[in-house]
Amino acid sequence: MAELDQQFVEYVVKALVENPDAVKVERSVDDMGTLLELTVDPADMGKVIGKAGATAKSIRTLLRVLGSKSDERVNLKIIEPEGSERPERPAREERVQQEATTEEIVPKPEAEEESDLHARTRADLADLDDDF
Repeated sequence: MAELDQQFVEYVVKALVENPDAVKVERSVDDMGTLLELTVDPADMGKVIGKAGATAKSIRTLLRVLGSKSDERVNLKIIEPEGSERPERPAREERVQQEATTEEIVPKPEAEEESDLHARTRADLADLDDDF
């Protein structure tokens, strides 16, 4: 299993990204287990991480299964490229305020007259109740 985990990560990630030449996986072993450090092109970071981290979590799960075959603990660390900045989320209070402001702007629909379909359905249901 010496480098099988490293080859596995390279294979999977290269299949996902637009720039497979930029994929680098470094492997180090210590008393805690094996650590794989993954570096990709900054433009491909989203594809490797996936929506809500689902892709990265899946790769880590498969590595855990691969490591369990040889009783080895394998961890994956995705290296964030230099100069990349995460967009800052507004504080919770700001988000709540934005939501409240949005609700004030959007007009609420006024109550509509009961449509013919609703009226007929109510009449049909009333007829069914009379039958029992």
